[in-house]
Amino acid sequence: MRVNTLFASGAIATALFISGNAAATNGYFTHGIGTHNKAQAGAGTASPEQAIDAANNIAAGVLVGDRLDLGIAIFSPRRSYNTSDSQLNGQFGSFTVNADNVESGSEYFPIPYAAKSWALENDRAISLLFYGRGGMNTDYKDGSATFDPDGPGPAPVMTLPGSFGTGNTGVNLNQAFLELGYSFKSGDFAFGIGPVIAMQAFEIEGVSAFGGFTKTFAASGGTQPPTGLSNNGTDYSLGYGVKAGIIWDATESLNFAVSYQSRMEMQEFDDYSDLFAKGGSFDIPAVGRVGMSWQATERLKLHLDIEHAQYGEIESIATPLQRIFECPTAGQGGTNVEACFGGNQGAGFGWSDVTTYKIGGSYVRGDSPFTYRFGYNYSEQPIDESAVVLNVLAPATVEQHFTFGVSRKTQGGNEFNVAFMYAPENTVTGTNAFDPTQTVDLTMDQFEIEFSWSW
Repeated sequence: MRVNTLFASGAIATALFISGNAAATNGYFTHGIGTHNKAQAGAGTASPEQAIDAANNIAAGVLVGDRLDLGIAIFSPRRSYNTSDSQLNGQFGSFTVNADNVESGSEYFPIPYAAKSWALENDRAISLLFYGRGGMNTDYKDGSATFDPDGPGPAPVMTLPGSFGTGNTGVNLNQAFLELGYSFKSGDFAFGIGPVIAMQAFEIEGVSAFGGFTKTFAASGGTQPPTGLSNNGTDYSLGYGVKAGIIWDATESLNFAVSYQSRMEMQEFDDYSDLFAKGGSFDIPAVGRVGMSWQATERLKLHLDIEHAQYGEIESIATPLQRIFECPTAGQGGTNVEACFGGNQGAGFGWSDVTTYKIGGSYVRGDSPFTYRFGYNYSEQPIDESAVVLNVLAPATVEQHFTFGVSRKTQGGNEFNVAFMYAPENTVTGTNAFDPTQTVDLTMDQFEIEFSWSW
């Protein structure tokens, strides 16, 4: 049911404003949650230390005791695209990208979190968490972006006024999560379960050139322009899911963990019903994880985690861009209006599932109050090369992440933490689906610094 009350809308908007613009790294999810976890490249879920670790495995709450964590990250993605020369230049119905070597603006984003765990009697605990983990942003200013219908050749067919190349172009997706977890111990096992509420905010500008490829336009025989495609301001949606996890202390030095977050069933983005499949559907994918921690020496602990995000199950994210050529107005003889943007089988960003391998560790130097953390994280980027032209809006190309962090504990029970992340530049190259004589390069690199305080 769509939430339309003023109170609910205000609450969602406030929460997403506080959560910041959470751009992301493994697909559109951050490489970890919590400063300790991020410093270890997202590894260590089998050996939790902070209340926020319940976001990675909800069974963690009963293992960390009474604890409060507050943190904020400053995330900086550097993204750009480049195009080759075209032999068609907009002729014969081609859709040529007429700008190259374009960098996105808006390079710094805050991502905060807050977590509290309460230890109860009989080895039970309650956890309450709020954090940002998912999102994507691009910001191409003042006509510097792509898909100009008045490009270097005759205007492409089926374009409407107000498109890429006129004014600002870009996308902003924020996702924030609120969790209430219950966890308990039984022997060598810790179990956890609880509901997750997700909040999304989405806005896109400058893509009206795709109006001729929408279900609204095709179903009307080309007489009705879409109203839910571009430049409609920020739209919000609420959704829900469930999270469960287990942590097993197998030996004094070896721990194992399994966790799962279900697909988050989200409200449709009504203001962008002509863009996303199924009239604005944009669910959040299910995520599963397994982890292992080994106390190698008294001072050194090592971690291995494997995480799998099911982007391929979310139609608006995963449906191949080539599906658009089944749309009747695409000029390829298609007859399926549901394949148009906004249709039940509407074209999407062509993303696949993402499996991430995370290796990390921590080292305590003698009697020092400092703990040093380190990690490496690898996942293949999710973009199919045939969909690069649409992913100018969402260039999630990075694959490697190098991390480091330091924690300092005081005698008064305070802990101060810092984590660093660097994701080296990676480029994805493919053919422009709307102009086969042109190639498009998507490039991104990232860095992040996060600070937190725990008590």
